[in-house]
Amino acid sequence: MTLEEERRALDEQRRSLERERREFTRRVEIEDRRLEQQQQLFEMKFKILEEELQKLATEKAHVEKQKAFYSRVTDYETNSRASERAVKESNIVKGELFFSGVGSKQSLKKRYKDLIKIYHPDNLDGDTDTIQEINSEYDKLCALYEI
Repeated sequence: MTLEEERRALDEQRRSLERERREFTRRVEIEDRRLEQQQQLFEMKFKILEEELQKLATEKAHVEKQKAFYSRVTDYETNSRASERAVKESNIVKGELFFSGVGSKQSLKKRYKDLIKIYHPDNLDGDTDTIQEINSEYDKLCALYEI
């Protein structure tokens, strides 16, 4: 081999190595860009997840507040209904008092009609429980007077 041929072979090897180096550098740059894009995408996804997690925490706190509120409302309504029933029961007048002083069939019927006019549930002052008391006492007195 001559010196000229060796020089050509070395030049060919150098060009080949230079091409390989450029190709390698290009692949490294492409890979670096791909990694950078993946990192940016990851950061965007992570930021979205953090925001959604904060929203969920806020919604959870809001739901807990609503739950506590409705629990208090339910307790209040339950206590209110119980106290309304107690007040209603204490406001019911016993039937004997409505018919005190009645001594005949006619006076019993007249008192009954008057009481029904006053306490009928369709009236403003009407009350179902009071009407039930009146009817119960009226039935007892009707049996007593044999009506």
